Amino acid sequence: MAQPPRSKANRPDHTQAFKSAMGATVRAIGGKPELEVTFTADRPLLTSDKARLANLPRLPTRRDIAIARGQGDAMAMRLASHDPETHRKRSPMDPQARAAFDALEQARVEALGCVRMPGMIGNIGEMLEDRLFRANFAEVDDKGDAPIAEALGLLLREKLAGVPVPPSGHALVDLWRSEIESKGGKSLDQLLGLYENQDEFSKAAKALLRDLNLVPDSEAGDADDADEEGENQEPESGDNADKSPEQGEGENEAQDSSEDEQAGDSEETGDVEGIESDMADTDEDAAAEAGEDAPMPPPAKDGGTQLTNQFNYKVFTTKFDEIVKAAELCPPDELDQLRTLLDKQLENLAGAVARLANKLQRRLMAKQNRSWQFDLEEGLLDTARLTRVVTDPMQALSFKVENDTDFRDTVVTLLIDNSGSMRGRPITIAAICGDILARTLERCGVKVEILGFTTRAWKGGKSREAWLEAGRPANPGRVNDVRHIIYKAADEPWRHARRNLGLMMREGLLKENIDGEALEWARKRLMARPEARRILMVISDGAPVDDSTQSVNAGNYLEAHLRQVIEDIETRSPIQLVAVGIGHDVTRYYRRAVTLLDAEELAGALTDELAALFDEELPGQTRRRGRG
Repeated sequence: MAQPPRSKANRPDHTQAFKSAMGATVRAIGGKPELEVTFTADRPLLTSDKARLANLPRLPTRRDIAIARGQGDAMAMRLASHDPETHRKRSPMDPQARAAFDALEQARVEALGCVRMPGMIGNIGEMLEDRLFRANFAEVDDKGDAPIAEALGLLLREKLAGVPVPPSGHALVDLWRSEIESKGGKSLDQLLGLYENQDEFSKAAKALLRDLNLVPDSEAGDADDADEEGENQEPESGDNADKSPEQGEGENEAQDSSEDEQAGDSEETGDVEGIESDMADTDEDAAAEAGEDAPMPPPAKDGGTQLTNQFNYKVFTTKFDEIVKAAELCPPDELDQLRTLLDKQLENLAGAVARLANKLQRRLMAKQNRSWQFDLEEGLLDTARLTRVVTDPMQALSFKVENDTDFRDTVVTLLIDNSGSMRGRPITIAAICGDILARTLERCGVKVEILGFTTRAWKGGKSREAWLEAGRPANPGRVNDVRHIIYKAADEPWRHARRNLGLMMREGLLKENIDGEALEWARKRLMARPEARRILMVISDGAPVDDSTQSVNAGNYLEAHLRQVIEDIETRSPIQLVAVGIGHDVTRYYRRAVTLLDAEELAGALTDELAALFDEELPGQTRRRGRG
């Protein structure tokens, strides 16, 4: 008798022994015996207590194993040889300079491992080749598409530890090598003797960035010298204390704290899933701990909140912005195909999805305690009085009316980040969760709307062209074309909007993200609703990223606006705001937030957070502090 095929779930995992050994190695090298090491389908990621490596195929090749070992080696050396506080203190403000600074630091820790343990060289090389190949750098021919940060990291690994530039990185390095060596060759050589000392290395790295015109001279050198003088000087007492050098030291410390806050919020850009940006989360954890103590911006003259780098958030032009329904961005046939693709993904999670939906529905339905007023002259016919109605039809007080409940008087908005860094599993899970929430809450009598936000083009689009034609005026504000998408309106039944969610699977939709304006848009839509309870749930994977805007304004322009909008919603509106971060810590922005390392946890997190919000009373004048 033929044996039935063994189910996929019961097949032995031939990679389990390797995974166990890999976890033990990362913990040993990193000096973190309690570190949680997992293998998932999402991108590699490191925080202070968790390391996530890319999953291996069921029958891995030698190259697959080398790539995994390279990821583990890089993360372990980051834990062992990197001080987040020193890194934040020296990190520059400009996003491009900060990316280059992060790349140099990651190259330092990886090169340090290769020098101490030469066996890492091959693993690191395979890991770099895999990452550069997936980022499509193999045939890049324009500096605009070739990040200088990547080139600097590859050159430093080559010079410091003998890690050869991978084949997929040759074109990228060739575009930048001559300029880097002509402008910053001397500074780059100075880095080679300082890799053991992170603080000295960071100072030299800032000097290299200065030579490459990525940071101003004052930021690269003078501030560091002033910090050292302030640290070595003893405090004075007496009447002359006000005129002592401590005053300058305090100013430098205030400047450092501002830089620290911005540097700790570093975020990967575009489609490049660099290991440097993934591992920057170790720094973000520490920054988040101090987030609540960060100084608030000074009040503006008009009584509002003044941002740290400008009086008001500006938009250069709104001519090319759009608020569009999902069905208008895609032909009906293609939209049906995308929905079918989403349904196939949903099949793999059917069991878990059903359990979560039932759990949420039970918790919410339990709150719908129905109460009635009886013996009324009009309303619904009271069946308990049916006999009296038949025998004495002129008898009054035979009707009833259901009392209104706070629970039913609720609207939930799900605002989903549609940026390029959400591509793959995160956006798929986000679309599935939107589908789950819409169906479940609709059955409970709660209105739900699902919104998305991105930009119409990479690096500015028509707005940037208009800015260039206007003569490049200084400090223009936002110079990109925003796209706000309505997947499901609050009053629209789920069955009418279900196929719209498939649009998130469309290639080319996900671009850049301007979170502050998206939150403001979602807030205005909610405030126009008649419901008493308004809940706004944000799904994102990090800070706002728009290269065009950030390149022509202060480095923290979009981030400062996001913080201002969040503070306004949380303290001066009746909206209950909660954020879910995928792969990146969003607690530094939102008072109530949860961070997930694995996109698979999103459905459970949304369910728990939403149920917890319904457990609370309606928000009054004083907001209760949520969980971080």
